[in-house]
Amino acid sequence: MRWGMLAAVVIAAVTGVVESHAAEIKVLSPIALRPVFDKIAPAFEQSTGHKLSISWGESGGMRADIEKGAAFDVAILTAGFVDDLIKQQKLDGSTRTEIARSGIGIAIRKGAAKPDVGTVESFKSALLAARSIGFVDQSATSRYVVELFNRLGIAEAVKPKLRPLHGPAAEFVAKGEPEIALTQISTIIPFEGVDYAGPLPGDLQRYTTFAGAARSPASTEAAALLKALTSPEAVSVLASIGLSSPAR
Repeated sequence: MRWGMLAAVVIAAVTGVVESHAAEIKVLSPIALRPVFDKIAPAFEQSTGHKLSISWGESGGMRADIEKGAAFDVAILTAGFVDDLIKQQKLDGSTRTEIARSGIGIAIRKGAAKPDVGTVESFKSALLAARSIGFVDQSATSRYVVELFNRLGIAEAVKPKLRPLHGPAAEFVAKGEPEIALTQISTIIPFEGVDYAGPLPGDLQRYTTFAGAARSPASTEAAALLKALTSPEAVSVLASIGLSSPAR
């Protein structure tokens, strides 16, 4: 009985220590990195005792939310937005961590005939032939498409076909509207309802670097998460969904 009581006291004490150090980490992240979180989050939560509360969005919208005072502990955005928020003192510069490098790809409905997008001319022809062209509003891709279509000389021709999307492009393409979408490669490959037709060809490609930073420099929980996002396991997941480590 005495041993039972002692064991109960020890368990209670240990549990109390774990609970006192456990925290909820509020994360703002682009949907492009969701497969990475799906892989590392369970192990991170189990090993640290912390709980991740993740809000998915697009970098432009999340930056606006932060500027309006949204509650968060760690924010992952395109590197330029992170740097801008550091200048505004809304993110801590000492915690800035580059996480992934992403390119733009072409998504089509699963089983549909794959367009030839291997050269600039064939990609241009595929856009002109498509009934509709989607891109995620307020995303890194959406900030590039106007420049892209102007470079190809087809801005006016494709204008009636453009479909700004409010949500992951793959979900819309899987339902058949739009016919094709330009979006981050990492949001195409893992999604079962679409096929990956290929990356933007040649020098048309536009790479985006995603970086993370904590709101507070004193947050050891945020530092632990940012370290986990650059671990060898995370880098392996990046490669499997068409992303790369910024160092490469």
